[in-house]
Amino acid sequence: MSSPANAWQSFLTSQGAQFNALGEAAFTDTGASAQLFDLSSQGLIAISGADNQTFLQGQVTNDIKLLAQGAQFNGYCTPKGRLLALFFSFTIDDVIYLQCPRDLIPDLVKRLRMYVLRSKVLVEDASERLVSLGLASDTLAATIEALPVTPYQQAQTPHGTLIRLADAGAQQRALLVVAGEQAQTSWQSLSATFTPVSTVQWEALEIQAGIPQVYAATKEQFVPQMVNLDALNGINFKKGCYTGQEIVARTHYLGKVKRRTLLAQLTGGQVPHAGDVLHDAQQQEAGQLVRVAPTANNGWWVLAECRLEAKEAGAINWQGQTLDFKALPYVLP
Repeated sequence: MSSPANAWQSFLTSQGAQFNALGEAAFTDTGASAQLFDLSSQGLIAISGADNQTFLQGQVTNDIKLLAQGAQFNGYCTPKGRLLALFFSFTIDDVIYLQCPRDLIPDLVKRLRMYVLRSKVLVEDASERLVSLGLASDTLAATIEALPVTPYQQAQTPHGTLIRLADAGAQQRALLVVAGEQAQTSWQSLSATFTPVSTVQWEALEIQAGIPQVYAATKEQFVPQMVNLDALNGINFKKGCYTGQEIVARTHYLGKVKRRTLLAQLTGGQVPHAGDVLHDAQQQEAGQLVRVAPTANNGWWVLAECRLEAKEAGAINWQGQTLDFKALPYVLP
């Protein structure tokens, strides 16, 4: 008997999808303006129970109590303030969901459960309970009446929970979280308006929106500010203690952050990967790639964490290719 994940992939295969080793769906690119994405390569951790807010408040960088006002980003750190994961967090029916790359979830669930102790909390892998879909269009607000006006606000639709995301250039975007048993019906219904598009194109939109990610290759490499989590309102400096809080607070209060994540492009050729080392003009280590996705012209969109001093002193390169830096869509503190 097939698992729910395999059943979902089998369904999408019948709809023309092919899957890579990361579980990302690929569809034939038609250049459609209204786009539908399979985001099941992103998993979900469910935190339920009477004490779920109090429990998470002591684990992550943001103020969990503010989830009532909308979705938020969160960092999950080691005691030394290094990121184990970046979560996109939201609530559905009093359950808190933490979205991150699916292959990280088993270890994260195990680690979170270690801290439950006597709390009335249940930590579960919900990646097969719910299916995440992405929607993008330059006229998304006109297409979906329920779309909230403000990024990270939520609305309920016949398909499931709809969360408006930050725009990527002219593209308005939303995350739709659908019950697993309804996902196939929702996909077929949405396909009447939105054209299925490869998951890597969603990654490109995320990068253009300046949204970082932590992968297995980059775990424990970054303090939250190094990947702009403060600029994304993913750190609350007024909340109580959480794991790694001392380092994160010290980085904030002792002066300007010396390493930041910047938006850039690379030309075609070799394939870059998250975690690849960057070098400055003197070929000294200058940082590393945070997130990578292909461009439409056979190049690469990248988010690059680098020493600001090195960037100001000259070109930053990856394997000899100079990064072409672009303006981030938000202001760094």
